[in-house]
Amino acid sequence: MRYEQPVFRPPSEADSYILQATIGCSWNACTYCDMYRSKSYRVRDLAETLADVEAARAKDGAGIDKVFVADGDALAMDLAQWETILSSCSAAFPKLRRVSAYATAINLLEKTPEQLRRLRELGLTLLYIGPESGDDTTLKRIAKGATSAAHVAAARRAREAGIKLSAIFLLGAGGTERSDEHAVASARLATAMDPRFVSLLTLTVIPGTPIAKLESSGRFTLPTIGGLLRELRLFIADTRPTDAIFRTNHASNYLPLSGRLPRDRVRLLEVLDAAIGGNIPLRPDWARGL
Repeated sequence: MRYEQPVFRPPSEADSYILQATIGCSWNACTYCDMYRSKSYRVRDLAETLADVEAARAKDGAGIDKVFVADGDALAMDLAQWETILSSCSAAFPKLRRVSAYATAINLLEKTPEQLRRLRELGLTLLYIGPESGDDTTLKRIAKGATSAAHVAAARRAREAGIKLSAIFLLGAGGTERSDEHAVASARLATAMDPRFVSLLTLTVIPGTPIAKLESSGRFTLPTIGGLLRELRLFIADTRPTDAIFRTNHASNYLPLSGRLPRDRVRLLEVLDAAIGGNIPLRPDWARGL
């Protein structure tokens, strides 16, 4: 397959066919993110994308059951582009059961309810959206581009179209200054968005990013490991989705957890408290990554 590197995908898309229909991220301003800073956003030529679908069909079309449409927020593509891509994937991969992509609150709200329903009819069934925080002060500081209220509205629009959401929050995004506010507000936002999946990552300060410059000047301090675990505990204790599959299995995290919320809240907190108490080993820094 032809890819313009780097290419990223969620952990749960490890066995999916990655179809790079866009390059980079249409927003690309978040202060903590280095994923697409080497790229200028553009939609790939449709003929190139369809040629990649055909190449995947010829190589392993009968075995492909999941497609992740990259790069950073492919939902920004216009409806006509999406319609052709989804129809081509459906024809090329007879076992296809899921098509997913990254999205932002911005481009979700730019799609009308009718457009989102059309995408769902054609097979787009899951969107990954990263509010990172529910705290509006933190959202402004990390230049997310959307408020907590906008994320709630975006989630409602996706849900009403029948598209599942995987919401991603970022431990440490509020720094030490707003650690508790960030954790509690993130739990509140996860409740209001009511996604099917909820995952937490841990902020890694990457050299050259705006947040790294803030850190070097003393204007941002990442919480300690204990502080990050406290944020995780506040989140688990406070969030109230209807029924969400919960994960902290990303390589950035110190403590991998999995379960369902609210069903497994007590068990998750017991495991977390054991880790905080030093009775369960944490993932060492050398084993963590992006």
